[in-house]
Amino acid sequence: MNALTVTPLSRERFFIVAVIVFIASVLATCALHASMTSTTSMTGLSMPGGWTLSTTFSPMCGRTWLRAAASFLGMWIAMMTAMMLPSFAPFLWRYRMQAPGAALMTAGYAFIWTTIGIAIFVLGALFTELMLRAPAIARCVPVASGTLVLLAGAWQCSTWHARLLACCRHAKAQRNAWLDGVHHGLHCALCCMAPTIALIVFGMMDLPAMALVTLAISAERLTRSQRPVTTRAIGVVLIALGIVRLVA
Repeated sequence: MNALTVTPLSRERFFIVAVIVFIASVLATCALHASMTSTTSMTGLSMPGGWTLSTTFSPMCGRTWLRAAASFLGMWIAMMTAMMLPSFAPFLWRYRMQAPGAALMTAGYAFIWTTIGIAIFVLGALFTELMLRAPAIARCVPVASGTLVLLAGAWQCSTWHARLLACCRHAKAQRNAWLDGVHHGLHCALCCMAPTIALIVFGMMDLPAMALVTLAISAERLTRSQRPVTTRAIGVVLIALGIVRLVA
């Protein structure tokens, strides 16, 4: 069967596999979450300024930096698979109907999100070290994080975000499959930047927060209108959270 052959059975098999992968990624996320929280402090470290520093990005309890990085990256890959698959699977099916190489396209897409995970860990580790060594800077974190969430909400409501979202909904086989996956991954990452920032600020190890971000991303991607209400609603919520954090 070539990439352009469409039968009810092939479509059914495709989405059955997607559901299986989604369930497996959710279970893996929960298992890795339990493993990581058992070796790190659930409460984090109290910092000047009245906030808590997560120990996710540091080798606590005798772990090496390599082990901490591997644990985070495994958690990140499982979490991103569970969060992005509900909106990515329909896109991948449409891409598969246009051109061969859906697996290679998926690999390019996954490469972008994995690279982002590595970058987040490196920046998170540097941030953790800086906060532990510079209490004066640590006092500014609540204001800085509130401002960051506020700006993320404004970005979510922007016209540029709406254009990127429109591109993310339409599968176009333009280059080779790998580059198509990389291109879509970059668009996807920019579209999801606001919820991702909120997840990092409010706690990447929070399972309910992961579920809410997954619902938010899926809702705006699967809505057919050009400017879905869900997109603006997410932006308004983020702006409100940023203001509350600044006031608090």
